[in-house]
Amino acid sequence: MTGTSPSDFAKRLDKTADDTEALLGRLLSDDILHDEIARPKRLMDAMRYSSLNGGKRLRPFLVVESAAVFGVPREAALLVGAALECIHCYSLIHDDLPAMDNSDLRRGRPTLHKKTDDATAILAGDGLLTLAFDIVTRDEIHRDANVRLLLTRALARCAGIGGMVGGQILDLAGEGRFGGNEPIDVARIQQMKTGALLRYGCIAGAILGQASQKEYQALDDYGRALGEAFQIADDLLDVEGDAAALGKPAGADAALGKTTFVTQLGIEGAKQRVRDLLARADSAVSIFGDRAAVLQAAARFVAERKN
Repeated sequence: MTGTSPSDFAKRLDKTADDTEALLGRLLSDDILHDEIARPKRLMDAMRYSSLNGGKRLRPFLVVESAAVFGVPREAALLVGAALECIHCYSLIHDDLPAMDNSDLRRGRPTLHKKTDDATAILAGDGLLTLAFDIVTRDEIHRDANVRLLLTRALARCAGIGGMVGGQILDLAGEGRFGGNEPIDVARIQQMKTGALLRYGCIAGAILGQASQKEYQALDDYGRALGEAFQIADDLLDVEGDAAALGKPAGADAALGKTTFVTQLGIEGAKQRVRDLLARADSAVSIFGDRAAVLQAAARFVAERKN
């Protein structure tokens, strides 16, 4: 069991969320950077609308806490976390579009394309995606350029064709969007669409900390288990949650005809799978001893969350 109390964990999560919010506010300011020509107001307003004032910032939290295992300066980890959060927020903008999940509500507010228009939403997502790679390559993150290279390459692979983007198209195929009857591998879709970015939050700390292969593998295993637990919890919330708590419509998966862990395993089977994944995550980081307490609490938080 974790040695971190729920109240202590909540304080740490809130602190990282606040710090990430402040950092994103600075990164998304109207100040023009070297080699930039202008920062168009409509674009910046849209990017800020979808990135600020919302979310638990779980992904940056994972970067900060996995990096803390190795004593990495918090400021460096927060920058990597901000880059990861930009990727996450861009993906939500694009997922909500009419051509994708066609959602009207996100975090209790109108989705960006509803607030503005489709073109603005697409470009705001594009802006956040490219800003992420601007951030993750910055010298302040680590004096060793190879560490920054490894962080950048890992982010591209977790966010791209073999990760989140690839998972998204497999998810759409599973809805029958492209015709045919392709077999649906829910576990693989989850690992790519949702799990890859959560996993990055964990391995980024190992890269920043220049971890040994054994240490890296421990955080990789932890991240994979946590990512799957997150998705199953999300599937359960879509069935058992309510729109007010979720900040988005409940029952969206069923409406789209998605195959999920719940449709495959049933509610009780899905809950048991989450318990098994919690045990796996806990075991994976046990090599770090007390330094893993917050990460173990994070896995429990993911499994038990209500929104």
